[in-house]
Amino acid sequence: MTDTTNTPAPDLDDVARAAEILMVHRESIDRLDAILVYTLGERFKHTQAVGQLKAEHDLPPSDPTREAKQIARLEDLARRANLDPDFAKAFLNFIIQEVIRHHKKHQE
Repeated sequence: MTDTTNTPAPDLDDVARAAEILMVHRESIDRLDAILVYTLGERFKHTQAVGQLKAEHDLPPSDPTREAKQIARLEDLARRANLDPDFAKAFLNFIIQEVIRHHKKHQE
């Protein structure tokens, strides 16, 4: 058991203010999550159209040159946004692999 006799109890006003601040942050996070989901949905609408176009014209499902350019562009954007570029690269790689999977389905 931990001895808490020397630890002062937090001031209730401070706890209430912290709870309010936490709520504001969480509301912002929830809005940003919704933006991410809708943005990804819009992005996938376009990549589905690209996949269909590639299938109709017998083009390969992936374009390594474009993918490399996109990854470099996203890493630069991430640095400017104070986001870990490795995270941004991993995130885009995940999306690209999903897009390629969809493109391959169009070609079946």
